[in-house]
Amino acid sequence: MSERTIVESAFRFSALDGYDLGGTCFAAHDTVAVRTAILVNCGGGIPAYRYARFARFLAANGFPVVTYDYRGIGQSRPARLRGLASGNEDWSEYDCGGAIAEVRRRYPAAEIVAVAHSFGTFLVGGAPNVAEIRRFVFIGAHTGYVGDYLRRYRLPMALVWHGVMPAITRAVGYFPGRALRLGDDIPRAVALQWSKRRTPELQAEHGVDVTRTRAWIARHDAVKGRVLVIGITDDAFATEQGTRRLLALYPGLRATHQRVGPTEVGLKSIGHFGFFRRQGEARLWPRVVAFLREGAGAAGTAKPAAFDRPLSETPTIDMRDSSRT
Repeated sequence: MSERTIVESAFRFSALDGYDLGGTCFAAHDTVAVRTAILVNCGGGIPAYRYARFARFLAANGFPVVTYDYRGIGQSRPARLRGLASGNEDWSEYDCGGAIAEVRRRYPAAEIVAVAHSFGTFLVGGAPNVAEIRRFVFIGAHTGYVGDYLRRYRLPMALVWHGVMPAITRAVGYFPGRALRLGDDIPRAVALQWSKRRTPELQAEHGVDVTRTRAWIARHDAVKGRVLVIGITDDAFATEQGTRRLLALYPGLRATHQRVGPTEVGLKSIGHFGFFRRQGEARLWPRVVAFLREGAGAAGTAKPAAFDRPLSETPTIDMRDSSRT
């Protein structure tokens, strides 16, 4: 990576329904012609600032990056979170849709590539203007179904998601993740939707408006292009099974898979969020840059390719990642 001065600019922009959102643009000061711009879609309930170091790295490699927070999270949190009526559909349709429109406004001639983490890999596909994007990078991809988690974490996480979360959320008016040391606070509707997910299928009945939720889920079928899928073998949530379930929702994406074990990149553990920590800069992030530099390529409909190799390591899980999806 070359030594370049990165300019970070915080800004406000509107979601597609007019809700005020907070974002940050990372760009090298000497960037002139932009051929490819990056939109980072956070995992569910993860503030955008946690992806800042990764965004700076991409910007220093010549790719301007826009990060943003979903409503109710980070810089898009209202003064009073209790009473915010926002579900996953709002995060996906309105907030992600608004972010795509904002990147297009800033870089009208550039290719937009979406980098999505965790449950953000599902959210990005529900934006009504997702056709603006033909290349994606999915990291730690899964759909939030507890049955896909590593076996020894299914029961404790089921107790959190399906017992603790809904009970506390109904009492408080939102899920106070910060106070419980379980990640960020989460809007009520999102938390309750998450707690209702007890079967492998994504069910429209879990949404506030069944008709709208059904259309949101179906929108993923029309997404086309290429996707680099990076999975981590000691990720408690985005297991190979969970990632396959996520990719089944995107029949129009041609996938290139990389499954990475900690030992093969000289690390003791990576986990669900470790890809974005400082340790990933030299060992993991160049994989994304290589994909970005490949060029747009041809998009089309094809079945996802096979994973490079099966899970082969005994995972060591960092439970500090347990609430960050």
